[in-house]
Amino acid sequence: MTWTHFQSTMVTHEKNATPDEAVLTERLREAGLRPTRQRVAIAALLLDGRHRHVSADSLAREIRQTGAHMAGGTIYNTLNQFTEAGLLRRVTIHNEHSVFDTNTEHHHHFYDAEQDRLIDIPADEVLLASLPGAPEGHDIKAVDVLIHISQNDHRE
Repeated sequence: MTWTHFQSTMVTHEKNATPDEAVLTERLREAGLRPTRQRVAIAALLLDGRHRHVSADSLAREIRQTGAHMAGGTIYNTLNQFTEAGLLRRVTIHNEHSVFDTNTEHHHHFYDAEQDRLIDIPADEVLLASLPGAPEGHDIKAVDVLIHISQNDHRE
């Protein structure tokens, strides 16, 4: 989808939706979300089949580059709503920094702090020999591996 598509999505009403917008509208409805114009516009950027990682700040910059305006709170809330609906996956880097992943399939990540960048690792490339039992009254829901990396000092 192009930036022009994003801008037209911001002003197009559902009755006049293009096929792409109609698909996004239906996908939001199936996820239990009301397809507001802001949600459809963000879905146009994030749910286009590309696997990528975005923060609320990077998505806000991307939206501003289109010439459109959307409040930061709306962007952050929409990212959280998409995550709760299963359309995105939150990857917590540390207590105050999360990134949203458009790839909701189970997989792991490398994190390069110097470039503030996540790199996907296929789930079958991380082998865990054993896990401790969950505390009483709990079940293990998921295991997410985040491997912190940095550039090595000896470059060839």
